[in-house]
Amino acid sequence: MNMWMTVLLLVVKALVLAVTVTLVVAIFLLFMRKFLGYFSYRVGPTKVGPWGVLQPIADVVKMLFKEDIIPEKADPIIYRLAPIIAFFCALGVWVVIPWAPRGEWSAMADPNAGVLVMLAITSMSVYGVALGGWASQNKYGLLGSMRSTAQMISYELAMAMALLGVILMTGSVSMFDIVDAQRNVINLFPQFLGFLVYFTAALAEAGWTPFDLPESDAELVGGYHTDYGGMRFGLFFLSELTHAVNAAVLTTTFFLGGYNPWFGLAMIPGFVWFLIKVCFLLFVLYWIKCTFPRFRYDRLMVFGWKVLLPVAALNLVGTAIYVALWG
Repeated sequence: MNMWMTVLLLVVKALVLAVTVTLVVAIFLLFMRKFLGYFSYRVGPTKVGPWGVLQPIADVVKMLFKEDIIPEKADPIIYRLAPIIAFFCALGVWVVIPWAPRGEWSAMADPNAGVLVMLAITSMSVYGVALGGWASQNKYGLLGSMRSTAQMISYELAMAMALLGVILMTGSVSMFDIVDAQRNVINLFPQFLGFLVYFTAALAEAGWTPFDLPESDAELVGGYHTDYGGMRFGLFFLSELTHAVNAAVLTTTFFLGGYNPWFGLAMIPGFVWFLIKVCFLLFVLYWIKCTFPRFRYDRLMVFGWKVLLPVAALNLVGTAIYVALWG
């Protein structure tokens, strides 16, 4: 009986997590359109619902009723499977995210090696993109998937190396331990270089501006999802937005103290502090999207290998020396 109750609790947690993340991404999309409008002296969506708040729902309904077309020469199984892999890999990161102090509903799971689990899940998202571009048998889709794969693998190295500094400072790879170690001083200050490298690499992983090269319209039509339509395109689009939200959530967890209160305001619940910090970083994402132009692809790769990776290595060596000498 206890086993079935455990299984039922896991299923309920998974459903709550999936619905919550989907709603968060829908709200993120709505506010992104609003902020992009305000930054460029437009109003954004206004027609569907008051203040345009029902626009994400209208987009989902539109994609659900669009005709589902599969290219004649595409691999039908891989073509259908690729967007599902991409979406669930983006969603799976939330399994190990601690949004409140340790408790029954503070996280879906609390593995001892939570950071390694997170990195493994994010690395798997490359397969959805690569298979999607290859399965459609379209040269633009294939080039877009190759670009995206090279970009994600390149920036993953710098991102993982930046996290090693946090792990050395904490002495643990548990997500909860990393957050709890920031009760007095958040990692933003001793690991400022690591923060810059991680946040930049996370944006590149998500394909966020100015790193949105895999789907540059002028060169590749639409990138790896050129031949996708309807809800399959919607899953790719949703996975990209989820990766952007993940960048803010993980940066909050590793460098801004997660659910720990700031300024001694412990009367505010931990999950509220977590949401405040995430919302601040999401605003920074909107700001970046409205400010920076897209990189040229060769410069993007040079920036990843010749700038971010050496800086991450320098930060790691400096952190190792500090921990060895002063603990």
